[in-house]
Amino acid sequence: MPPAGIKPSFRDIMVKIGILGSGKGSNFAAILRAIHEGRLEAEVSLVLSDNPDAGILDLARNEGIPTGVIDEPAYRTRLSPEVESALARRLLEAGADLVVLAGYMRIVKNPLLEAFPRRIINIHPSLLPKFPGLSAWAQALEAGERETGCTVHYVDAGMDTGEIIAQERVPVLKGDTPETLHARIQEAEHRLLPGVLASLCSAVR
Repeated sequence: MPPAGIKPSFRDIMVKIGILGSGKGSNFAAILRAIHEGRLEAEVSLVLSDNPDAGILDLARNEGIPTGVIDEPAYRTRLSPEVESALARRLLEAGADLVVLAGYMRIVKNPLLEAFPRRIINIHPSLLPKFPGLSAWAQALEAGERETGCTVHYVDAGMDTGEIIAQERVPVLKGDTPETLHARIQEAEHRLLPGVLASLCSAVR
């Protein structure tokens, strides 16, 4: 069954994805590879970032994908209701069926959640509910975990608290540093996220 809130469409209509990101865009790049290789039948309709210098914007521009910068002067970890309402309108105007947080570093609140009920997903570098928040790989290493991984989950108003969709486990190796562990988790993210998106998009087409 399609996720709640997503209306099935005709098979010749491509599912449109809106992307929010704050950094280099490696997960966005993995999504683009999956689309180019035919593993993900979807179209990225818009890429927005709260960082005007983010690499994710350059990746999108090189693909000819519309981009925009989210200007939030008041807060660092979230958006004001007015700014987030405008963000939701831009995504709706771009025809986004799903919204993907790909390294987006702000907490999502009601204006966006109400516009896209159960249609926003996030990729997080831990096996949630363990180690929510920033630098989850370093948290796992400091805690002496033998394995960690990554999680794709629906987004709610909390910090990495939404319903889990899928996870991939990554072992913590002897001699791992935060950098080496993070790199292996990212490899897992680049497999997991496009696969989950392919399943979701198949369900709604």
